[in-house]
Amino acid sequence: MKILVTGATGYIGKRLIPLLIQEGHDIVCTVRDTMRADKGYLKEEKVSFVQVNFLNEDTLKNIPKNIDVAYYLIHSMSNASEDFSILEANCALNFKNSMEQTAVKQVIYLSGITNEKELSKHLSSRKHVEEVLQSNTYALTIFKAGIIVGSGSSSFEIIRDLVEKLPFMIAPKWLNTKTQPIAVRDVLSFLVNSAGNTTLYNTSYDIFGPEILTYKEMLLKFAEVRKLKRYIVTVPVMTPKLSSYWLYFVTSTSYKLATTLVDSMGVQIIGKPSNINSVLGVSPLTYKKAVELAFEKIEQNSIISSWKDSLVSSGRLGNDLHKYINVPQFGCFKDYKESKVQNETDTLDKIWAIGGTNGWYYGNFLWKIRGYIDKLFGGIGLRRGRTSPTDLDAGDALDFWRVIFADKSQKKLLLYAEMKLPGEAWLEFKIEDGILKQTATFRPRGLVGRLYWYAVLPFHGIIFNGLIKELAH
Repeated sequence: MKILVTGATGYIGKRLIPLLIQEGHDIVCTVRDTMRADKGYLKEEKVSFVQVNFLNEDTLKNIPKNIDVAYYLIHSMSNASEDFSILEANCALNFKNSMEQTAVKQVIYLSGITNEKELSKHLSSRKHVEEVLQSNTYALTIFKAGIIVGSGSSSFEIIRDLVEKLPFMIAPKWLNTKTQPIAVRDVLSFLVNSAGNTTLYNTSYDIFGPEILTYKEMLLKFAEVRKLKRYIVTVPVMTPKLSSYWLYFVTSTSYKLATTLVDSMGVQIIGKPSNINSVLGVSPLTYKKAVELAFEKIEQNSIISSWKDSLVSSGRLGNDLHKYINVPQFGCFKDYKESKVQNETDTLDKIWAIGGTNGWYYGNFLWKIRGYIDKLFGGIGLRRGRTSPTDLDAGDALDFWRVIFADKSQKKLLLYAEMKLPGEAWLEFKIEDGILKQTATFRPRGLVGRLYWYAVLPFHGIIFNGLIKELAH
């Protein structure tokens, strides 16, 4: 079958594509920016990428007409816009209209469990999208998932931060809210096995794990897997705003995502039983098993996707990386340094491993201080780290930077700053004729931006001098 995958660079989409390839399908991936297309598929005959923004109707013509099945995986937990529900509805409507112009027989939508009378804003939005996607032209299959547990998922990483950083927690009362977590590999099994299955046409199913747990129980079971002793006391006096700050300062989440999660975590997420497990031959894993398998992936450095790489994880960068790839030359301050390279391969490997747990090779304590300052002012700090310790692709998050261009064959890496700044900043590494050229560019915004540059100039001298020496030798 020919299958369309939307949200191809997202957490679920990136994991779904290789499974569909294994099943022998031809895959068409929609991406808002072709720079983010996975380079690993460039030589794969069964995979193609088309640039589509479902909020821009002019781009919908890029979608081929001979589609058999389409996956709708577009939604955002961290969208900062107040009218995100309208944007999501418009996005779904444009997708529906475009699909009705193709030969698609089945659309599969991954939603969230929405069985309670009072829902969070995001769950309400997903429920509305289900209604928008209904069509007389194609069959709609809806899977409503509980909390998804897997390496790189937002819920997994937040729980991981809380458990590994805090031996004792004074936590908000919503930790007593009940939910039914499901392993990401089970979600993928439901999605893959349902493609082309006519018995699932125009149906909707809740998918969830075998246990009903509170968030507190999830934290404690996670601690058991990690062989850590943890104590949790819940208090009723923590307001939603305080709860959001609690998550923001302790975990790797952004404040905007933290407020969204707090809003959602007050809602019980319990699925309605059905026969879907037997229909598709899926036996959902227990929560502890899902956590154990996630850590196997982490230890093998084989995390396929992470929520941290979402372009809205910082709220600073738009959806088009092309806008930032040309570093401005006028009206900018630059810190340029160069050094002869002893071994180009070693230097490139160092550059591609920069940041995250590897650190910045020189003056790490200064980078950490800058991260703490950024977080105090509502920025992302160094919370995101990086998904892979050795690989970088355009669009990847890298501490408080975003990868704009990464090509080892061209010996060039370009980063764009996503920390709080009175201006814009780029950091470029490039090797030419055995010379490593390191350029920090800052385009100030007004007088404050210019004062900022001169204030940090002494620290730049220390950091960037030490950095290029460590990279070159």
